[in-house]
Amino acid sequence: MPSVEANRRPVRNRFVPLRWMRLATAAVAGTFAIAPGPAAAQTRIVFGTNWYAEAEHGGFYQAIAEGIYAKYGLDVEVKMGGPQVNGPQLLLASQYDLYMGDDFQTLKAVERGLPMVTLGASFQRDPVALLAHPDVKRIEDLKTRSIFVGQTSESTFWPWLKSAYGFTDEQKKRYTFSVQPFLVDTHSATQGYVTSEPYTVAKGGVTPVIFLLGDLGYPPYAETIVATRDGLAKNADAFRRFLQASAEGWKSYLAHPEPGDALIRKANPQVEPDLLAFSVAKMREYKLVTGGDAATRGILTISGERYKKIRDFMVGAGLLAKEFDYTQAYTTRLIDQVHVLPSKP
Repeated sequence: MPSVEANRRPVRNRFVPLRWMRLATAAVAGTFAIAPGPAAAQTRIVFGTNWYAEAEHGGFYQAIAEGIYAKYGLDVEVKMGGPQVNGPQLLLASQYDLYMGDDFQTLKAVERGLPMVTLGASFQRDPVALLAHPDVKRIEDLKTRSIFVGQTSESTFWPWLKSAYGFTDEQKKRYTFSVQPFLVDTHSATQGYVTSEPYTVAKGGVTPVIFLLGDLGYPPYAETIVATRDGLAKNADAFRRFLQASAEGWKSYLAHPEPGDALIRKANPQVEPDLLAFSVAKMREYKLVTGGDAATRGILTISGERYKKIRDFMVGAGLLAKEFDYTQAYTTRLIDQVHVLPSKP
């Protein structure tokens, strides 16, 4: 079982080296499924997440718990991810029908010729943040401080921070799966998810100053829903129903998360109930699911305008070739048919 510390999601583990995507494997960290109704009458979909079961996956568990997938003729199995699970690899090997992905990873994969395509996104802004000690007033103040950064972050938000705020590689310290070094070094900052690491830091006796990078212009979505091109061609209607049901699941989960939380804790017993509550509160506070375009276009929405911004950043940071046709990496065809607006405050 994952440790309590593992449930706080080290940000660096969201990404998998692309060279491993070409290999086939059936290894998984864990599974959890409820098959509502007669399976013969339903379309089966295996959905792989990017981490152990947690509140950040709540909409999908809620859609199982409340029978929303079954209502749309789907038998959905959620398979947990984890640090040893290569989700993109399993998607490409047809072990998953859909995978909870990442924009940078998917764009790079498609640039290298892998047949992946993003259909929607749970989070309108990436939850990644910098956490600082209480004496810090502005993110610019961190230019004189050490910053704990994970290795994979060096090809995602770290180039953006260097470009936007003049941070330097000399400031970097290795992020080590723990906030303890940050707590000890009062002249430092650390990466983290706004939905989890602030909870851990507060338990360590520090009320952190939080800089949510998405609020400051960092462009990607997060927790995207990714298919293969072949899977999309064969299962477009089932995937559209999955998006519809998942959007309804997210709307329900944010209103009353208890059913989804019960399944999350069954899949991952070591997740702390207080952390689940904290994460839901932060998702509501920062409108990660319901803000941005989701407020008017609907939950899980993605747009070509947004992907152009993501592409422009990646090209500017040297992460993507200028001539690459980035529109191959996403489609709005299905999500444009889904209009689940958030609940009014």
